[in-house]
Amino acid sequence: METLKIATRSSPLALWQARYVADNLEKCGLKTQLLPLETIGDKKLEVALSKIGDKGVFTQELEHLLLTGEAQLAVHSAKDMPSSLPESLELLAFTEREIPMDVLVSFRSDANLSQNLIVGTSASRRVAILKRYHPHIKTVTVRGNIQTRFRKMEEGQCDALLLAYAGVHRMGFTHLICQQLDPAVFTPAVGQGSIAIEINQNMSADLKSVIKAAVNHPETAIRLLAERSFLHTMEGGCSVPAFAHAHFETNGLVLSGGIISLDGKEEVRYQEAIQETSEEAAIDLGYRVAKAILNSGGDSILAKIKQHLHP
Repeated sequence: METLKIATRSSPLALWQARYVADNLEKCGLKTQLLPLETIGDKKLEVALSKIGDKGVFTQELEHLLLTGEAQLAVHSAKDMPSSLPESLELLAFTEREIPMDVLVSFRSDANLSQNLIVGTSASRRVAILKRYHPHIKTVTVRGNIQTRFRKMEEGQCDALLLAYAGVHRMGFTHLICQQLDPAVFTPAVGQGSIAIEINQNMSADLKSVIKAAVNHPETAIRLLAERSFLHTMEGGCSVPAFAHAHFETNGLVLSGGIISLDGKEEVRYQEAIQETSEEAAIDLGYRVAKAILNSGGDSILAKIKQHLHP
């Protein structure tokens, strides 16, 4: 039996995610081997993501292995995936989503955003939301894997960190969560909380079917199709503070999305629900929500952001 080689980032969280996928594949009788490597986003820790580039800072080295045939799968945090993929590659599956919310973590159990804290984060979305809703908070750029960020906090570079619940939970640090942040304000990044499996389109249909059956969570996949359609229509890269969160309610699929200016002064949000929950309907929902935001002033915000990032 051919061993499926799985490309992954080499951070502890990325390896956890890759092993999770590998374990599920092996339960279905497939053999796996991890191929860990550092991406450009992992190497340039002292540089803001916006200075490295919008596309593929955490994915392009893994995708190269798919394109050359050195790996059959690449495992990513779904929130790291650019809105457009290289030609001949596709996202085959999404694992069941963790709670997608943002959380504040600190060694001080009473820390919260009502205090005058120095908060470490590398995400333009989180910085912009803090500027708008918690302008008294000072932010510092803190990048790297979760362990590196905790070390920087321990060294006194910040009082607290703003992180995704999923990574904190998977790495066993939930005891350091001091505040869970309202997703109506801190709407998560597209894909946050799920693991994406990327493949080369030339993979056999039979193998695609086996892999998808082993790891894909259909409800999560519908939610992420809506969110990724939103991101694609917004032309949002990792440096653009656009956000979207799809979830199921009794009346069907609900997608909440928005964009916020880098200084937090301007924000446009929109929400829509649909009863039909097919893949096509989810993709169309993402498109409509993004278009509604762009037509309500989001286009002006986006133009200013792009001008700032690429003068």
